[in-house]
Amino acid sequence: MAPKGKVGTRGKKPIFEDSKETFKFYLRNILGASAIYLYGASYHSMCSMAHAAFSEDGALMDGGMDLNREQGMAEHLKDVILPTAIVQVLSCFSLYIWSFWLLAPGSLPSVFQAGSTHGH
Repeated sequence: MAPKGKVGTRGKKPIFEDSKETFKFYLRNILGASAIYLYGASYHSMCSMAHAAFSEDGALMDGGMDLNREQGMAEHLKDVILPTAIVQVLSCFSLYIWSFWLLAPGSLPSVFQAGSTHGH
């Protein structure tokens, strides 16, 4: 049942402070979910690629994959992470920034072309 009488109004400052706190809460949730989903998975993949193996006495047996090698899988993964992070941050200012993702497929021919040169 609705209360009888006039509903109390709030001042500008409490509304502003509440809105600011609500914005912070949702911004943290959005950024956290995005970071866990995209960057967490990417980071996990890169960690598994660079996983080192040690002997029982602690000597390094295998240093893992070189994450800085050109034309490796890690290079392609980094090529996805950086543009995604840039587009995600810039999209806070304009939703049209997401259209930059249309440029990403333009880099694919260079990936396939570079991969086919070792046989010639």
